[in-house]
Amino acid sequence: MSGILLEATEITRSYGRGAARFDALKGVDLRILEGESVAIVGRSGSGKSTLMHLLALLDQPDAGTMQVAGADASTLNARQVNRIRNQDFGFVFQQFFLTPNATVLDNVVLPLKIAGVPRRERTARGMAVLEQLELADKAKNKAVDLSGGQKQRVVIARALANDPKVIFADEPTGNLDTATGRLVEDLLFTLNKERGITLVIVTHDLDLAARCERRVFIQDGREVRSPEFAGVSA
Repeated sequence: MSGILLEATEITRSYGRGAARFDALKGVDLRILEGESVAIVGRSGSGKSTLMHLLALLDQPDAGTMQVAGADASTLNARQVNRIRNQDFGFVFQQFFLTPNATVLDNVVLPLKIAGVPRRERTARGMAVLEQLELADKAKNKAVDLSGGQKQRVVIARALANDPKVIFADEPTGNLDTATGRLVEDLLFTLNKERGITLVIVTHDLDLAARCERRVFIQDGREVRSPEFAGVSA
């Protein structure tokens, strides 16, 4: 049986103060097991991206606990959190966050550079993941010159550079046409099935969510069992 990799217990998160206060999460519980694929589903403003940011240690809850592989995230110092994010987590966002005028290879090996991996090793590892994603021939191209689908594959290559345990994907196909989006989806689920990488996908796309082993529906900052909001149904 797979162990618990990520666990959120009664987490809350608010933004702003007074009349401008917005309660993004209102006491959410969630366990994510090693090697599973989970979709966090909800419409814009539901709190789904906030939940992913907390799971990925990109933000901290106002209340409740976040655990990573059994360790209470609140007890980790900044260096430990950065190490987990850099070595154990990979990120794929709707916005590509690539450095436009840097080469594809330089974009891919950035996490390795941050981690202090020597140049020769990070080049070898970067080229290896580009080979896997059939992008080796683009290694010296500038990121700005790629198509949308190629850019998203570069983002996935960058996410894989450190051989992560988890890939967090926030609307990963939102900027892609249907056919290209499907190819990116196939790639993510292949990584999940063949390499055992845990996949956490935030989406409002029910077709994408349906491909995951489990779906968590978020509405108004809470998990709901029978979602009734527009555009999303169980």
